[in-house]
Formats: sequence, C-alpha cells, structure tokens
Amino acid sequence: MRKKERTLEVIQRLKEEYPDAGCTLDYDQAWKLLVSVRLAAQCTDARVNVVVEGLYEKYPTKEALAQAPVEDIEAIVRPCGLGKSKARDISACMKMLCDEFHGEVPGDMDSLLKLPGVGRKSANLIMGDVFGEPAIVTDTHCIRIVNRLGIVNGIKDPKKVEMELWKVVPPEEGSDFCHRLVIHGREVCSARTKPKCEECCLQEVCKKKI
Repeated sequence: MRKKERTLEVIQRLKEEYPDAGCTLDYDQAWKLLVSVRLAAQCTDARVNVVVEGLYEKYPTKEALAQAPVEDIEAIVRPCGLGKSKARDISACMKMLCDEFHGEVPGDMDSLLKLPGVGRKSANLIMGDVFGEPAIVTDTHCIRIVNRLGIVNGIKDPKKVEMELWKVVPPEEGSDFCHRLVIHGREVCSARTKPKCEECCLQEVCKKKI
C-alpha cells in the first residue's frame, strides 16, 4: 500500500473510531484558546482547563489580562508548569492583540506567528479550530503515531513532520485528523506504556515502528 493510500485509510479508520473528535481545551473565544494552548506546553489539557477558570475569574477579558501584572498571572498559572515564561508570553500576547490587532485574533499564519509564545503548532490549532482553515497540528502524539505508522520516516522535527503530512493528507482533513491522533495516542498508541496494538483500529495498516 502506497503512503498516500495508507494515509487515507488511516484517516477513514480514525473517523469511524472517533467520529466526534475535537479540541480538548475548553474555550468560548479565540483569545482564550491562545491562552490555553500556551499553558498546555508540557501540561495536560485537563489541568489547563481547571487553571484557566481561576485566571478568567480574576481577568475575564483580554484587556484585563493585558493590563494584569505578570506576577499575578504567574501565581495563577504556576500549576501548569513553566509559570514564569508562560505568564510572560500570555501577558505580551494579550498586549499585542489589543495594541496591534484591534483586540482580534488574526486569521492568517504569518500574523499569528508574530504573537509572543505562538509557534506553528499553536498557530495551526487556531487556524483549524477557530477559522476552519486547513491546518496540521504536529503535537507529540501526532509525531509519534505518524512515525510508527510509516506515514513519515524517522522525522521528529514538528515543522518537517507538518510539511511531510501536507503531501499526503487532504487539506480539509488535516485539523480533525490531528485531533483524532491525540485521542488515539492517549487511549491506544501511547508513549509511556506499551501500545495496545491488539485493540488498535489501525493494526492492519501500521508499520509498527515502535
């Protein structure tokens, strides 16, 4: 089976296995997703969802967060780890939104990448989930699983994986495909424990590069 054919088969099987997959970070406004995705670095989405409740209770708008002392933000987000750098980035990001983007989250990749603390993974998440644009989010689950499947071969750099996936993943499938890889990585094709290959919906098309 060729790489593109295998990829399309993987996409279809994951659709059937996880039909309602979506972002597991809670948000109701685009700027809140920016905050959450920064906090999610080296932290679980579940913990981020709890921490941001306290953050938004004290600073309910992007303007309030932009004006908040960085130390206060750090005190609230510390349970997510890397509190100092995350607080600094969130503060600077909200300031830039208010000062340079009229309070709106920009809808193009180049502008998103100018925001403090926003890399390609975060920008792609915003593009896909907020704006419905083609997007591929190469988080650790995605990188691990597409290597195991043989869709990419021994590539671990997130941007390089993203570029390889664009060659074989239909643009309209990218965002949901990556959300499904996250769920599959947590539930079946895990990193920290032995993968549950016998339960995997992809076992017939997997190269099993584990």
